[in-house]
Amino acid sequence: MKGELKQCSSSLLLYHVDLVPTTSSSAFKICASLPKSSSISLTRRICISLSTISVLTLSSSSSNSTCSSIPQQFVVLPNSGGVRALDLRIGDGDVPVDGHHVAIHYYGRLAAKQGWRFDSTYDHRDETGEPIPFIFILGSGKVISGIEAAVRSMKVGGIRRVIIPPSQGYLNTSQQPIPPNFFDRQRLFTTIFNPTRLANGEGSTLGTLIFDIELVSLRHH
Repeated sequence: MKGELKQCSSSLLLYHVDLVPTTSSSAFKICASLPKSSSISLTRRICISLSTISVLTLSSSSSNSTCSSIPQQFVVLPNSGGVRALDLRIGDGDVPVDGHHVAIHYYGRLAAKQGWRFDSTYDHRDETGEPIPFIFILGSGKVISGIEAAVRSMKVGGIRRVIIPPSQGYLNTSQQPIPPNFFDRQRLFTTIFNPTRLANGEGSTLGTLIFDIELVSLRHH
């Protein structure tokens, strides 16, 4: 699975992410490599176990400019129901509060299906070719709880990776954000709400979500 993230505001780096099963059927490792960019010589490999939500290895070699402020560990967000967050870039704008219209870009992935990316706002573009952000009212309950919890403590311009447990994810088939494409939407919910696998105790794996979120802007309601 591959994704793109704006990092170190001066450059756009490709983020290569592989979800690798461990010896435990309910545990995965996310292995991410940041390749060298034209403006930044940087090689990083981060392995995150979803069973412990901690960075297992982090090695980097750099010259010239690097993102030295990247933290090395996920933290549990307060009052989030167990959402874990890793800030990839700290924003320098305002922090939203309930009632704000917030615009975000995101990559949404499943811990199941080898980290299948089920939707991305960067795939949806306007007539000029610009990606269309997802907009919602913070505190409205219109989106899954894990995204609200993640956004509530971000600053505009920030990028955050969050691991959302099933209890803060999709509890029904009407919650946003969900893929606008019918077949992707059906595939998403067929995976999460698979009755046979749920009966086998795989609910925590099937329903675990990984979102990369960029807080683009906010405005008063």
